[in-house]
Amino acid sequence: MINRLHEQWAKVLETDMIEVKDLRRSFGPVVAVDGVSFSAEKGQVLGLLGPNGAGKTTTMRMLTCFIRPDGGTARVCGHDILTDSVGVRRSVGYLAENSPAYPEMTVGGFLKFICDVRQIGGPKRKQALDRVVPMCSIESVYHQTIETLSKGYKRRVGLAQALIHDPDVLILDEPTDGLDPNQKHGVRGLISDMAKDKCIIVSTHILEEVDAVCSRTIIIARGKVLVDSTPKELKEKHHAGLDEIFRRITRAKVA
Repeated sequence: MINRLHEQWAKVLETDMIEVKDLRRSFGPVVAVDGVSFSAEKGQVLGLLGPNGAGKTTTMRMLTCFIRPDGGTARVCGHDILTDSVGVRRSVGYLAENSPAYPEMTVGGFLKFICDVRQIGGPKRKQALDRVVPMCSIESVYHQTIETLSKGYKRRVGLAQALIHDPDVLILDEPTDGLDPNQKHGVRGLISDMAKDKCIIVSTHILEEVDAVCSRTIIIARGKVLVDSTPKELKEKHHAGLDEIFRRITRAKVA
């Protein structure tokens, strides 16, 4: 019986790079995440949608081991967020909501610091920098201090640090926030290109972004999963655009 369970779990891990089971988290009397469960696999871009305060960022912070859940757990590339947080962090590239960085550092200095943290040295460091700097279009600001950058460039530096170790899983919280239309188009193209080899979760409030890059959509509100579908299936079912569908679902189920 035990061997059969191990075999079943191994089969799950062959396809599912993220497995979330009944995650819960409260902040005092506020229930931020209330029993969220889902899985995501390689080759998938999962759009995590919801109104402000829905629990999207809290869910992402638990998946990346920045905060611990009050209940439930999750596995990322086979690593449990409660018992193997180091393994999770090695497997994940995380772009946080506010792209935290050291403002006095230059872009190059910051990315080299991230290489140190990720234990990327020698020729592999040069290869990593040569890959992510043009990928994120930050060549022109490489020698500037982060405090002098526009919001859009800070966002791109944040994306570069998430990509520098070429992780299997990417968790991106509002990845195009602060970018101009051309920059948004570039980042969306980059996400689509990377989706072939990675499992990607994107939190966004820009519905056109879901249409552009997401192969699957989860809508949450008040910490609960309301819908788990694809953008195409949602539009066919509701005979409406994603903006209208989002309003219908979130208003009807949280009112």
